[in-house]
Amino acid sequence: MAKEIKKVVLAYSGGLDTSIIIPWLKENYNNCEVIAVSGDVGQGTELDGLEEKAIKTGASKLYIEDLTDEFIDDYVFPTMKAGAVYEGKYLLGTSFARPIIAKRIVEIAKAEGADAICHGCTGKGNDQVRFELTIKAFAPDMEIIAPWRTWDIKSRDEEIDYAEAHNIPLKINRETNYSKDKNLWHISHEGLDLESPANEPQYNKEGFLELGVSPEQAPDVPTYVTISFEKGIPVAIDGVKMKGSDVVRKLNELGGANGIGIADIVENRLVGMKSRGVYETPGGTILYYAHDALETLCLDKATMRVKQQLAPIYADMVYNGQWFTPVREALDAFVDKTQETVTGEVKLKLYKGNIITASLTSPYTLYDEEVATFDEDEVYDQNDSAGFINLFGLPIKVKAKLDEKRNNG
Repeated sequence: MAKEIKKVVLAYSGGLDTSIIIPWLKENYNNCEVIAVSGDVGQGTELDGLEEKAIKTGASKLYIEDLTDEFIDDYVFPTMKAGAVYEGKYLLGTSFARPIIAKRIVEIAKAEGADAICHGCTGKGNDQVRFELTIKAFAPDMEIIAPWRTWDIKSRDEEIDYAEAHNIPLKINRETNYSKDKNLWHISHEGLDLESPANEPQYNKEGFLELGVSPEQAPDVPTYVTISFEKGIPVAIDGVKMKGSDVVRKLNELGGANGIGIADIVENRLVGMKSRGVYETPGGTILYYAHDALETLCLDKATMRVKQQLAPIYADMVYNGQWFTPVREALDAFVDKTQETVTGEVKLKLYKGNIITASLTSPYTLYDEEVATFDEDEVYDQNDSAGFINLFGLPIKVKAKLDEKRNNG
């Protein structure tokens, strides 16, 4: 098989895994050409110097694809509108970044006439599934190379040994070697002391948190922010209209400064094991909260209940890499219908890691003060409730009477 592979497109981040994969591919696949592809989904300075590094380590070229706006508009916001949260805590920051990157890698691999696509995902993680399901959706016959499943390297320490032996520069060392994933939506931290749930994360340690501060270090005065939504999509902050990616950037800034969106999670990976990580999602946490609050005004009870039942199904699909599937598209169609009236403004108070609702307004509100009031009104006859309770409670009453009859018989 190695002799047939002459050109490989590599999903390249410039991190430890993919940095050593370039020379490894050339060593194990007859000095094949390696084309590196980095998807820019808002990871910022992590892309600095990437081209020079990729070429120096053996790649023939590097594509850096700007996917940030598409990532937010077409992947993040649909998931947020669905209210999809994995296992009640994880806002899916890594999960929905993989399909968009993998899709672009397939497009480049086809354009380049590549024989294979390579990724640096481990055999224990979820990302291998997310990448490969997307590749199967757009290039079902493409050869996939996953070094972690075949090479002799068994640990991150051994990866560092390999990098040092091949003179590959690294931005990490063995003592601070957290496994991290960063994009505009979030950053994750895994490994080292976090591998034991018995260890408290060192939130106040300099350099640990990257998108903000811990709640203890946040200001002693609250920050107010108003978010405007149109059909479930955030379109303005404090009255200033902006595109989706800028909404997230602004809320990351405000949320990070106030210690918002830090989650310490033990999650169930798709491959069957539990893993522990710390996630920073300041802007995303604010958006999920605000969107959910606005829906309490704008959705009727039956629609809200069905949507709440489907949300964990949507979250599981995103987490499991099933983005490019008919059922996800069908769920989006349902969600989009529910969002037709989710328009309005949400004012929030951010304070030391907490989000507090200050005001909700919507032209499509279903909240009627005249109906809800405890004062006298003209639209609700309280005597009607007696008949309603009799009918609603009829099964309970019938069972109780029959039980009594049986017990006394």
